[in-house]
Amino acid sequence: MDDFGVVTSPDSLRIERFFPGPIERVWSYLTDSDKRATWLAAGRMDLHVGGHVEHIFNNSQLTGHTDPAPPKYAQHEGESRMHGRITACEPPHLLSYTWGGTTQEASEVSFELATQGDGVLMVVTHRRLLKRDGMVSVAGGWHAHLGVLADRLANRPPASFWPAFARVEAEYEKRIPPC
Repeated sequence: MDDFGVVTSPDSLRIERFFPGPIERVWSYLTDSDKRATWLAAGRMDLHVGGHVEHIFNNSQLTGHTDPAPPKYAQHEGESRMHGRITACEPPHLLSYTWGGTTQEASEVSFELATQGDGVLMVVTHRRLLKRDGMVSVAGGWHAHLGVLADRLANRPPASFWPAFARVEAEYEKRIPPC
């Protein structure tokens, strides 16, 4: 399986990852604030359609490394917050919510989980990405965050977030075609 996500439509990106199971463990890393904070962001999540989602990011502290954010992301070096609304919730197989707002104009991310042998296939689809620059940034962000999750689930120390993000974002810049 290619590690890099693919553009599935002009406004959508899809990334697949295989993680050690069971599925309930992977689900808990999506929905439990303390566990989610170890790879993405802390924050309240009301697990029902229409429920509130809060993400409290602190990417500079995520992996225990102190590398600075790339200059274009300097404003995200400390804590930043994002809110959304749950659009689908079918534990432990599907979680979708708006990203970056609660209106129809916000993008939407979906996590689909399926048991495969002793592991879990996670498919992350991020939709309604209206600008190429945003898609490149989102692709790099998901790729780097999912790398941290893979390390956490395998009980490995994760690499520093910001250098990993910068590396994969540069690759997505090459892979995602201009609009």
